[in-house]
Amino acid sequence: MEAINDSPRLSEEPPQPQDRLSPEELKRYDRQIGPGVLTVAGQERLKRASALITRVGGMGGPAALMLTMGGVGRVVIAHGGEMISPDLNRQVLGSEPDLGKPRAEQFSAYLRTMNRFVEVEAIDHEPDDAEALELARQVDLIIACPPTFAERLRLNRAAVSAGIPFIDAAQWGMTGTLVVVQPGQTACLECLYPAAPPFEELFPVVGAISATIGSMAALEGIKILSGEGQPLWGQLLSYDGRQGRISQINLQRRADCDCCGNL
Repeated sequence: MEAINDSPRLSEEPPQPQDRLSPEELKRYDRQIGPGVLTVAGQERLKRASALITRVGGMGGPAALMLTMGGVGRVVIAHGGEMISPDLNRQVLGSEPDLGKPRAEQFSAYLRTMNRFVEVEAIDHEPDDAEALELARQVDLIIACPPTFAERLRLNRAAVSAGIPFIDAAQWGMTGTLVVVQPGQTACLECLYPAAPPFEELFPVVGAISATIGSMAALEGIKILSGEGQPLWGQLLSYDGRQGRISQINLQRRADCDCCGNL
């Protein structure tokens, strides 16, 4: 299978002895190594890769879980606040005993129980502009799952500035969308939304669409980080779960985009 990874951090670093898969790791990932899935080299690329997922609720939780179970070597999650009862219609990393407890602490503890071969780091708040950029410079990929456009656009700017792939996941009701960005090569999220549109804070959502979109975001991340498969570069994928319809739109770069127009 042809590699498609264009990330300099992953393509330029030669594998080190510690990047090789141990017999225990080969056993763990046996079902995802082989024809039609990943090669051993692709799995080793995942092992030495890192990803930031923020936030890790309805969509980010399944995304972080799939990256952790899939063997991404370092998973960084960011989510502020404490668990509340309405979270539990969709936030798979939480549980009834976690109500009233800090989300990031509980979520990271759960992820660590799922894969001892993966390093999980937790940030107990949503990063501001400066911190988002600093984090982007320390990872190979960002999956953004915040509910607000301000946060989504902030993470997009950080990823574009750092030159790393960016996946935006969004949801409403029974519908979800993905945008997959390759900085300097495809449209970025700000090309699509030059300014943050009005935002409905307590929007309705069914947990099944959250998990679906989060898992699809994780799959895009796995393809990008492993260098295998064909990511949805420059695409807006929309899944209307109510009608059972999937559509894709090729996004066009905007020459006057304040975020990526000069790349």
